[in-house]
Amino acid sequence: MVSAAKRSEMSKDTLLPAMADHVLAHGLSQASLRPLAKSAGTSDRMLIYHFGNKEKLIAELLDYLAEKYAAALDQGFGDGLPMTRKECVQRILSQSAKPDMQPFMALWWEIVAGCARGIAGYGEAAQAMTEKLLSWLEAHMPADDPDPQGGARYLLTLVEGSQMLSAVRQTRLAREGLVASTL
Repeated sequence: MVSAAKRSEMSKDTLLPAMADHVLAHGLSQASLRPLAKSAGTSDRMLIYHFGNKEKLIAELLDYLAEKYAAALDQGFGDGLPMTRKECVQRILSQSAKPDMQPFMALWWEIVAGCARGIAGYGEAAQAMTEKLLSWLEAHMPADDPDPQGGARYLLTLVEGSQMLSAVRQTRLAREGLVASTL
C-alpha cells in the first residue's frame, strides 16, 4: 500500500522517468501495469489514478521517450545547424549509432514490428513519435535549405532506411546507399 505522503510526491513527472528506464531495458512486451508500477515504486492502481488507463499511460510514456530521444540527438548533434543535408544525416546517424542510443533504437524497431502486426496502440504511438522526430528534424535542417519541410521528410526517409539496414546488420549497404545518394 502506498502511503499518503508518498502518493502526494508522485506525479506523472516523477513516474515517467522510472518507467521509461524500465521500457528501455525490457521493451514494451514487459510494459504491463504491474512491472511498470514496480519500476516506479508504486502500485498499478496509482498508475491508473495518474494516467487514467493503460493506453494513456503507454502513450504518455512513449511521448516522454520520444522527447528523451530528441534530447539525446540534440546533445550529440553539436553546435549550430549543419551546412548541408548530407551533414545533417551524418550527424543523426553518428549519434544514433552510439551505444547509449541502442535501447531507443531497439524500442523503435519493437514499435515498428508492432505496427506491422497490427497490435492496438502501436500505430498511434509510431505516428506520434514520427511526427515529433519530423518536427525535430525540420528545426535542424541547414539554415539555407530551400525546402526545410520537404527536405526533413526526405532525410527522415533516408535515416529510417539506413537505421533499418543497420539493425539487420547491413551497415555497409546503408553507408553505400548514402554515398550514392544525391543529397
